[in-house]
Amino acid sequence: MASENALGFLRAIAQGRAPAPVVLITGPQAFLREYVLDAVRTRLATEGFEYRPLQVGGGDGFATVISELEAADLFAPKRLIACRALKTFRERGSEADDEPEAGAGQPSGRGHGTEGSLAAAIERIPVQVRLVITYERDNAPAKIRRLAEGAGVAVNCMRPFDNQIALYAELFSRALNLKLSMSAAELLAGRHGSDLGAIANALAKAAITAAERGRIEASDLDETGAARVPDVFELGESLARGNPAETLALFDRAIETGRDPIELLAVELIPLLRRMLVAAALIARRKGVAEIGSALGMSATSGLVTRAVEGARRFGLKSLRRAHHRACGLDAGFKMGLLKERDLAVAAMLIELMAGSV
Repeated sequence: MASENALGFLRAIAQGRAPAPVVLITGPQAFLREYVLDAVRTRLATEGFEYRPLQVGGGDGFATVISELEAADLFAPKRLIACRALKTFRERGSEADDEPEAGAGQPSGRGHGTEGSLAAAIERIPVQVRLVITYERDNAPAKIRRLAEGAGVAVNCMRPFDNQIALYAELFSRALNLKLSMSAAELLAGRHGSDLGAIANALAKAAITAAERGRIEASDLDETGAARVPDVFELGESLARGNPAETLALFDRAIETGRDPIELLAVELIPLLRRMLVAAALIARRKGVAEIGSALGMSATSGLVTRAVEGARRFGLKSLRRAHHRACGLDAGFKMGLLKERDLAVAAMLIELMAGSV
C-alpha cells in the first residue's frame, strides 16, 4: 500500500475499513499520532484484539517487539502490538542495520533487534496479530517506511490545511457517535485553528450535553462568563471590521487568560491574514466570491470566506501583504528567541494594519 495522510486513514477507519496488518505512524503532529493509534486500537478492539503496548528507546532495538510478534499466547489469540519508537532510540542511530538476521530459534543478540530482523518477523506474522509502529519524530527511517508500505500502510500526521480543519472536526464528532452542524464546524475551525487537540477536547465537552440530541450545534460550543478565552471567530470578525478598540480588547483578554502570543500569531492571526491576502489578490484580478471560496477550499457562503472578503476590501492588497510579511517575521523571531515582549509586538502589528481603516 502507498502512504496515506491521517485524514484519509481516519475516514477509512470510520467507514468500517479494517486496518492493514502493519501500520506505521509518523509526523510532527503529536496529538494526531496518538489519535490515529487510538483509532486503530478502538477499531480492532471490536474484533477481540488485545492491546499490547511496547516501547523502544535508548540503545535497545526491536528484539522485544520481535519476540512478541513470534510468541504464541493461549490467553490472547488476537493481539494488537503497539510499538512506540522514542526519540532517544533513533537519535542514537541503528548500530547494526547491516548485520545478518538471527534465526527463528536463535537467542537474541546484538543484531536481533535491527530493522532487518523486524522485516523477517513481519513476513512470518500470523493473521491474528497486528502491528502498529509509532515514531515520535517527523519521519521514520527509510528501511522501516519501505517495510511498512510493503506489508501495510504508512500514515503521515502532518499539520492540517485550513480547508481540512472542519473535516477533522466532523471525524472527531463521528467518533463520539454525534453529528456536527456546519456552523459548529466553522466555529471550531475559526476558534482553534489547526489545534486539533483543542477541537477534540471542545467536542468531548460538548458531547456531555448534546448526547441526547445526537447532534452538536454551535450553541453547544459557546463559552460564558467574563473570564472566558476569546475565540478567533470574534477576533477575526472584529479585525475584518477594522475596529481597533474591540480587536485589541479581545487580544488583551486572550493574553490575560493565559494564551501564548506565539500560539495566537501562528494558529489564529497568520491563517486569518493569509485568507484575507488571498481574497485581496483575487479581488484585484476581478474575481468573485465563488472563486475566492474555491481558492480557499471553502464554501462561498462560509463565514470564514465572508470575513476574508470583508477584510480584503477594507485593508487592501498592499496593506495585507505587508501585515502578512511582518506577522511571518514575528513568528520566526519568536520561535528563534530573537524577540521579546511578544504580546506588544503582535499588538503593534495589529494596530499598524488597522490604522488605515480608522
